[in-house]
Amino acid sequence: MLSLISTFLYALLTDRVLLVHSTDDFTDLFCEPFPGVNATWVLPPDFPVADISRLGVRSNQSYGNLLAGKKIDNDPTKATAQSVPPYVYLHLAHDLRRSDRLFYCNDDQLVLAKVNWLLLQSDYYFVPALYDMAEFEGELRRLFPAKESVSHLLGRYLLHPSNFVWGMITRYYHTYMAQAEERIGMQIRIFSWASIPVDDMYNQIMACSRQEHILPEVVNGDAAASASSHGGSKSKAILIASLQADYYDRVKSTYYEHAAKGGGMVGVFQPSHEKQQIMGQRSHNQKALAEIFLLSFSDVLLTTGISTFGYMSSSLAGLRPTMLMIPKDGKVPEPPCVRAVSMEPCFHMTPDVECQGKAVNKEELSHHVKKCEDVGKGIK
Repeated sequence: MLSLISTFLYALLTDRVLLVHSTDDFTDLFCEPFPGVNATWVLPPDFPVADISRLGVRSNQSYGNLLAGKKIDNDPTKATAQSVPPYVYLHLAHDLRRSDRLFYCNDDQLVLAKVNWLLLQSDYYFVPALYDMAEFEGELRRLFPAKESVSHLLGRYLLHPSNFVWGMITRYYHTYMAQAEERIGMQIRIFSWASIPVDDMYNQIMACSRQEHILPEVVNGDAAASASSHGGSKSKAILIASLQADYYDRVKSTYYEHAAKGGGMVGVFQPSHEKQQIMGQRSHNQKALAEIFLLSFSDVLLTTGISTFGYMSSSLAGLRPTMLMIPKDGKVPEPPCVRAVSMEPCFHMTPDVECQGKAVNKEELSHHVKKCEDVGKGIK
């Protein structure tokens, strides 16, 4: 979703039409975003580039490989509409090479503007890097005078769940969340490369909640009966999105065994717990999309740092989330969480490339782009 938003913005900035290569797991996720009875953003099946799904970092038509083979010149004074290929593949995924990173240079953008078809693959939210290109600087300022609104506005415009997914969302929302006076969303993701025991992770969540006053406090002993009989506080719904059920079970038990301080009613809900991420499965993706939107209806959000699931939820919500920091060396981090400086997602890599040609004013750039709280080399 985040790479799709990034590509859509790039298409706007370069006066291009966005078409999407639709695979089976992408089908029936989103509505057609553009007006018109016969309008579609799906790439036609008879598109002349064969095996488009097989394009990758080693493809001959990738921009980096075309430069290395001197089949395209990234000097805009030499490149012409006749000298450039009919299409160029832009490999902006996690395994891109240094030559692929030249995409993020202004002069290279002037060359790519002369290419009819750009085929782009990415698994990043690369919007922050677009601010470092003089070619786009003015238009970005005009489009987004509110600096942290990019992903929120583009996501709300472009990404509308299909009728099937919207049905899942609305049924769950009206059954479990609509009656609450306050909705708290919690997105918990455990990465295999940064895992800690369930007890430690739960303790981190609770420490964060106390630090940032996210979950309702509970009372113990005789005070519990008194608190539960005087309902003065807001009713609250806590929505938990996680592949595991452990955290839902523990949070639910907490409010089953203890009354909330102030006497408000607290409900704890989790739509699914798939145990592991399943790549390429449509039903799994539909559930994930539904939960991203359910989280976006929250008044308060606690998400997991680095997680694109959490990024997308807070972007759609228009909220600055509190982010759980990622464990290091098998230990709970300190502090357990931080409040995000904006609702914008993090671009997990800095382009880190030497560019030729016109550059933007770095002091001016610093007003738009900052380092990420959750990724050392990331920008947002």
